[in-house]
Amino acid sequence: MTAYLNYINGSWQSGQFKKTTDVLNPSNNEVLGNIPYSTKEDVEIAVDVAKETQRTWRKLSGAERGQYLYKVAAIIESRLNEIAETMTKEMGKTLGEAKGETNRGVDILRYYAGEGMRSVGDVIPSTDRDALMFTTRVPLGVIGVITPWNFPVAIPIWKIAPALIYGNTVVFKPASETAITANKLVECFHDAGLPKGVLNLITGSGSIVGNNLVEHEDVAGVTFTGSNTVGKNIANIALNRGAKYQLEMGGKNPVIIAHDADIEKAVEGTISGAFRSTGQKCTATSRVIIHKSIKDKFVAKLLNKMEEIKIGSGLEESIWMGPCASENQLNSIMSYINIGKEEGAKLLKGGNRLTESPYDQGYFIEPTVFDEVKTHMTIAQEEIFGPVIALITYDSLEEAFQLANDVKFGLSASIYTENISAMLSFIDNMEAGLIRINAETAGVELQAPFGGMKQSSSHSREQGKAAIEFFTSIKTVFVKG
Repeated sequence: MTAYLNYINGSWQSGQFKKTTDVLNPSNNEVLGNIPYSTKEDVEIAVDVAKETQRTWRKLSGAERGQYLYKVAAIIESRLNEIAETMTKEMGKTLGEAKGETNRGVDILRYYAGEGMRSVGDVIPSTDRDALMFTTRVPLGVIGVITPWNFPVAIPIWKIAPALIYGNTVVFKPASETAITANKLVECFHDAGLPKGVLNLITGSGSIVGNNLVEHEDVAGVTFTGSNTVGKNIANIALNRGAKYQLEMGGKNPVIIAHDADIEKAVEGTISGAFRSTGQKCTATSRVIIHKSIKDKFVAKLLNKMEEIKIGSGLEESIWMGPCASENQLNSIMSYINIGKEEGAKLLKGGNRLTESPYDQGYFIEPTVFDEVKTHMTIAQEEIFGPVIALITYDSLEEAFQLANDVKFGLSASIYTENISAMLSFIDNMEAGLIRINAETAGVELQAPFGGMKQSSSHSREQGKAAIEFFTSIKTVFVKG
């Protein structure tokens, strides 16, 4: 069994840790390797190294830093199959999805490599005619990057790449479930010749590694994607010591099916949005709000199309939906399914763990549909993070908007309609950071800002040019001869 190490100051190190944690394949419980269960001392060493290195890293030009990112992109591209296969083994998504995500990581790196040559400020007219006034942007310093298991390539890269291009250094704490994938990503940075200490990898528990990273006085900013509970804790710690923080958290994303919707497209989009990656996306469709006049037709087509979903190991070419990422995740989803039944929702399809061969060694679950769901029910309010959808009916478009907004989250939302007025009303009325029309709720392009409203985020945005807002500070300069 392979033992993976932390990466600090340009080398793989055993560090101060004494314990390790096994990483399991959720399809069959095979042990894929073990990773360090790191300590507070490991975090302190990594932060000290990153702080020292940042003094020289920030002095490089943006173009020079960009060249490193171009090299990393080329190396990841050359190892795409290996990285994608590791991802599938670690968290279960299909190999096709894993390859697509890894390709996206390559594209993100190239996008931010180009940012090294773009504007970082503005000239501003001064009231003094003999003066020059302008703004520039400077890096924060050391950035703590804390990432989840559901997108173990794309999310780390869309945080690490802008952090580096704008002159910061990084201490990266990935989810333990996908720490081997993180290890392989960092290998690519190492092999690209990234200077020692610019990117450091620490694995271990959130309570030790994560908290100590957030609490460290030399970590200038923390960017986090994960649960609301952990995100709020990070915000409190960072706020108390004056550090900058960026949170991307939960979603309870609705799709509205209007009376004039293209039913075939709506069904396809609902299934893809709800069940790809086993529903383990923050932007996954979880509520389907259907006009009463077309409900029966929509539901019949939905249930019929779901029969085509093939479940199994993501490494098999014919598989459409893989396992839940872990036993804990499976148990959480099953608990929500039981709550749905107890609260009176009607189980139309699915709802069971698959336990017979070839599923008996893994964490497989059926895609699940509940009908007659009321908006106050738990399954209509809380993020399940699994392949479970709640069907809710409406009479008027105004009622649909009210139902869609009646949750604490505001990440993504979509509508299927052919009516331009309905589209414009949807754009205007939805309390969500990502609005999609005649498309599934899941999915955002790398060059576009991404983030949520309400309790889905800290109201900042990731990706695209918006990333500069978090990873830099504005410096206003006044020059007079």
